[in-house]
Amino acid sequence: MLQKTYPYYLANEPVAANTDLEVTDKFSGEVATRVAMADAAAIDKAIGLAVDAMPAMRAYPPFKRQAVLEHCVKRFRERYDELALALCIEAGKPINDSKGEVTRLIDTFKVAAEESVRIDGEIVNLQISPRANGYHGYVKRVPIGPCSFISPFNFPLNLTAHKVAPAIAAGVPFVLKPASRTPVGALIMGEILAETDLPKGAFSILPAHRDGADLFTTDERFKLLSFTGSPAVGWELKRKAGKKKVILELGGNAAAIVDADQGGKLDYVVDRLAFGAFYQSGQSCIGVQRILAHTSVYDALREKLIAKTKSLVMGDPKNEKTFVGPMISESEAKRLAGWMEGAVQAGAQIVAGGKVDGAMFEATLLEGVKRDTDLYRKEAFGPVAILERFDDFEAALAQVNDSDFGLQAGVFTDSLAHAHRAWDALEVGGVVINDVPSFRVDNMPYGGVKDSGLGREGVRYAIEDMTAMRLMVMRETW
Repeated sequence: MLQKTYPYYLANEPVAANTDLEVTDKFSGEVATRVAMADAAAIDKAIGLAVDAMPAMRAYPPFKRQAVLEHCVKRFRERYDELALALCIEAGKPINDSKGEVTRLIDTFKVAAEESVRIDGEIVNLQISPRANGYHGYVKRVPIGPCSFISPFNFPLNLTAHKVAPAIAAGVPFVLKPASRTPVGALIMGEILAETDLPKGAFSILPAHRDGADLFTTDERFKLLSFTGSPAVGWELKRKAGKKKVILELGGNAAAIVDADQGGKLDYVVDRLAFGAFYQSGQSCIGVQRILAHTSVYDALREKLIAKTKSLVMGDPKNEKTFVGPMISESEAKRLAGWMEGAVQAGAQIVAGGKVDGAMFEATLLEGVKRDTDLYRKEAFGPVAILERFDDFEAALAQVNDSDFGLQAGVFTDSLAHAHRAWDALEVGGVVINDVPSFRVDNMPYGGVKDSGLGREGVRYAIEDMTAMRLMVMRETW
């Protein structure tokens, strides 16, 4: 079970300032624990101490950074069940998915430990003309400065890890605002980091209300803001961020294409589509929202997918048989239900699911959804998927691109030509062949285009953003 209360972490130290933030069990709705909330003064102090920590962090050698990350890996393994249960309670994530996220948390810190000791530079050949004869160029990467991180509720362990672990590897101090609905995992992470010898001020983890946390965005002492969350909030933060570098990992309405040659593989395809659309109640920015199936396989796919969708167990996320747990809040379920009702009024049909009870939303499949409806155009962020047919592969690619988003897409095909054509044509950050767009490994470059964001996560790519190139030119004789 969760502790009764959790402190926040200010400059590496736990501070039990108050118990102002109630964290609920998303299935029962009852208060599960209480968490300390940071005010503007605490945030300001944390930023100042992060600035003060920069000299020590620059001097903190890579082998020590690696040791910190390896310590975290060890402690995450020791506290695996605790972390999984905390995630299950505070996020309503089914326990099997929660365990999977703890595994990914460990993977992300392992990759960061490896990368921490290979942040290399290069030799630049400057002798491109006689005037540069005798000159040599060298480049190294240096920490960019204090960083501001804002993490989301849907993957409160691993998406936080994708900010924290690269920061430690790069040698930058950071101040993190975890999602107020799911702060516990990040605070356990802080407890484990506090066991290390990181320089004072290297990290602060401060739950805070959105309207009181402007300093995370506007304070010019930060040299980078990394935000994961909704597009509306992300682009507004970018507008307010000033001169600092901004990394945004935002939303999507990801599509999966099922090509004409998949008729003999539909059982596999359906299993993956159902997983991609409905795991953790569809609350993933790369969850499958649009399914485009070739006419030749459409009817068979439809029948199998309806049966699979209806078979998914909905209920208490602590039950290992549960596949669909609650959405993060009843208000989010009502919002999605309104979009679904709007699509039905415009002519769509619900072919599986569709029932909503509080925060519980059945795995739901629709067809005939008009392309100008909210359910089609916006990010559903819930257990709803749209099924539609196509006759021409090029037309299907164009249909996928007919979106304001561009995070990832999936293509099930045996055609190498179609795979490469999708890679060339789809306006997304990543194309996954023969699996759903929901697939992610934590060392790969991850991020989107259009309204899906700016920059890339994935440990090595995040380290590049958190460091700057510094050139030295040396003249060998004078």
